[in-house]
Amino acid sequence: MSTSAVEVSGETVKAMWDKRLTKIFYDICIKEILKGNRPGTHFTKDGWLKIMTNFEKETGKGFSQRQLKNRWDALKKEWKAWKKLKGEDIGLGWNPIKRTVDASDDWWESRLQLKNFELRALIPNLKGS
Repeated sequence: MSTSAVEVSGETVKAMWDKRLTKIFYDICIKEILKGNRPGTHFTKDGWLKIMTNFEKETGKGFSQRQLKNRWDALKKEWKAWKKLKGEDIGLGWNPIKRTVDASDDWWESRLQLKNFELRALIPNLKGS
């Protein structure tokens, strides 16, 4: 779970991400990409404004642009790691029911930095660079 904080009335409020919020967020982002609001590697100012507005409308949560961008960056990092795991390494399997990578304990031990993906489902439908 990714978190970030924003000041609201002098108090720090963390953005708590669950699967439902994450799915809503990346669906909104994909719509903005398809509308041309991410012409290169970054969303436009208008794109971020629409993402923030639509996210709040659909979830009732008024996360800041920084909180949403932090989540975008975390998802992008996870996507790149998942893509590398699924596409490059030999001896790996994919469990479509659990949506997890299947690998031996020896394989995981040799890749401790990627171990958090062993038991955790990823979001393979998220497109992006």
